[in-house]
Amino acid sequence: MGDYINIEGDDGAAFKAYRALPRAGSGPVIVLLQEIFGVNAHMREVADLYAEEGYIVLVPDLFRQFAPGIELGYDEAGRQQAMAYYAKFDLARAVADITVTVRHARTLSHAKVAALGFCLGGKLAYLAAASAGVDAAVSYYGVGIEQALAEAANITCPMVLHFAGRDRFTPPAVIAEIESHFAARPEVEIFVYPDADHAFNRPGDHFHKPSALMAHTRTLALLRRVMGPRYDLSALWDKHCEYEFATRDVDATMSTMVAEPYVNHIPTMTGGYGFRDLHRFYKNHFVFSNPADTKLVPISRTIGVDRVVDEMLFCFTHDREIDWMLPGIPPTGKYVEIPLIAIVNFRGDRLYNEHIYWDQASVLVQIGLLDPKTTPAVAGAETARKLLDPSLPSNALMRNWATSAP
Repeated sequence: MGDYINIEGDDGAAFKAYRALPRAGSGPVIVLLQEIFGVNAHMREVADLYAEEGYIVLVPDLFRQFAPGIELGYDEAGRQQAMAYYAKFDLARAVADITVTVRHARTLSHAKVAALGFCLGGKLAYLAAASAGVDAAVSYYGVGIEQALAEAANITCPMVLHFAGRDRFTPPAVIAEIESHFAARPEVEIFVYPDADHAFNRPGDHFHKPSALMAHTRTLALLRRVMGPRYDLSALWDKHCEYEFATRDVDATMSTMVAEPYVNHIPTMTGGYGFRDLHRFYKNHFVFSNPADTKLVPISRTIGVDRVVDEMLFCFTHDREIDWMLPGIPPTGKYVEIPLIAIVNFRGDRLYNEHIYWDQASVLVQIGLLDPKTTPAVAGAETARKLLDPSLPSNALMRNWATSAP
C-alpha cells in the first residue's frame, strides 16, 4: 500500500521514511513512531491502517543512527537485539529526526500533523509534543515518560496517553505519577486498560483486542477533533442501506466498504468475513433474499467518531426462507416485528464491519416455533410495540411483579 521516501536530516544525511497514502491522496499527516523493533512489517501495517482512516502517514527510520533499514522480529533473538539497540538509543538524535519529519510533513499537506507512537515510539510521541511542533500526540504504552515529566510544561497540544494496567514497564505507581502530573491539564487524556499488558495493540501473545479497539477509537476521537478528516458517517450508512434494501445492488453495496470488510449477525452467526465471503453472502443469502415487504423503521441513531449505532424496528412477512435470520426454517407466512440494533464501524469513509443484534426468541415466538406460555421469559411482537410506546405495561413476564405492589 505504501512506498519509501527520503528525508534530509539536519545532520546532512538523508534517511528513509515509509509513506502510506489515503484513498484521497491527501489529508492530515501522522508521523508514526516505531517500537524498539524498527520500521518492521507491523509498523507498516499500522501506517496502512491509518491511511485507510484518511491520513498521510510517515514512519521515519529512527534506527538509522545504528544502520539504515533495521527490521526486527518478535522472537527471542529479535527481542534481545532490540533491547541492545534500545540501551544505546540516542533520544536527542531521534527527536531531531522526528522534528525534521514533521517539517517535511507540512510540505506534503496544508493540514495539521500529529505524532503517534508505540512503546519507545510512545515516549517519542510525548517528546514530539514537547519539542517537534506537532498539533496533537498519541502515546501507546510509552516507556519512560515519567523520566521526562519536566518536558510537560512545553506541551501545549492535545495529547492522549494509553497505558496497560498489567505493564511491568509502567506499573500502577508510575501511571499514577503521570496522571497526577497532568491532573489539571484537560487537554491531556490518560486511559488505562486494566486487563491489558504491554504491547496490547500488537498481534501476538500480548494482543488484547477489546483494549486495542477501545484505544483506536479514542485515538481517532483526538485526531478527528484536532485535524480531521471528518466524514458524514450517517449519510454513508444510509447509502449502504439503500443499496442493500432499496436498489438491491450487491456490487454497489460492496463499494461502500473497505477492501476486506465483515458482517456478523450475532444471534445466528451469519454474514461474511472478507470480501469474497461477504460478496457471496450478500448475493446469495441476503440482498435478494429478504421478504418483499421488508421495512426498516428508524427509532434512534447515535453517531460516534468511527461508528454509527442504529436502533430500529425490522418488520417483514416470513414469506420465504430467510437464510441470515431464520436459517433452515421454511416460510410460515407470519408477520414479524422486532427491535434491531446495528453497530456499524467505519474506516475513513468506508464501512469496515457491522454487528447486528436482535432477540431471536421473539422472532421464533412470532413465527410459532416458541410458545410464550410454556417458554419462560420470552415475548413476541409486544417488544416492538413497547419500543414505540413505552407506556405499555412493563414486567408482564415477571411472576413476582404483583407481590411488590404497595
